[in-house]
Amino acid sequence: MIAMLGMYDMPEIQPANDRYWQAIRDRLGYGPASLSRDLDYWKTWQSPDLLLGQTCGMPYRTRLYDKVTLIGTPDFGLPDCPPGYYQSVIVARSEDTRDTPQDFDGTRFAYNEDMSQSGWAGPLHFLKGLRFSGIVPTGGHRLSLHAVAEGRADIAGIDAVTWLLLCEHDRLAAQLKVIAKTTPTPGLPYITAQGRDPAPIADAIAAAIADLDEQDRRALHIRGLVRIETADYLSVPTPQPVGV
Repeated sequence: MIAMLGMYDMPEIQPANDRYWQAIRDRLGYGPASLSRDLDYWKTWQSPDLLLGQTCGMPYRTRLYDKVTLIGTPDFGLPDCPPGYYQSVIVARSEDTRDTPQDFDGTRFAYNEDMSQSGWAGPLHFLKGLRFSGIVPTGGHRLSLHAVAEGRADIAGIDAVTWLLLCEHDRLAAQLKVIAKTTPTPGLPYITAQGRDPAPIADAIAAAIADLDEQDRRALHIRGLVRIETADYLSVPTPQPVGV
């Protein structure tokens, strides 16, 4: 069996995620002894051995929804978002005198990858109508933050949960400002293998979250588990390629 929680598992909070998984495993009564961190995401998400994984909304709605079983969606208590929903923050350098997205027409946009809801689809839908002089692929939200802070890009879209974590753990976040937030969409769902009963896994996750100590709860920013229907994920728009 495989358990992998790689979406919000930056090195600084891996010990808290390890304890979170152990709490889930204890309540479930079975599962791998530890989280996997070195597996291919796409192969893992679709593996018949997947007990618990987490994917992004865009991969789920475009390629996975009929190949996996939805367990539920973690709620991070984000302001201005319904439970279980999240959004992207659009960030620029703090020293940049431009303050609105429209001011950044003709600039360089950094993104983590083109199958990301929070780094690609959500920001591009929100910024539709803008043209960019350059599109900068980075491979990760943290790397997008660095690209903007270091002047290799002018704006980027960052997952709001990741932004909170980076503000706590990455000194370069202090060099950026939030110029806008996208419309909330369903958050990153927990999934299991197709055909596996999700109910006991959901119950174990909910109980584990409720029993987290305060230090780990603050570290992970997690508040609970909610049910968001597949139809709600499928209704999120996927933008056309951005003009350059």
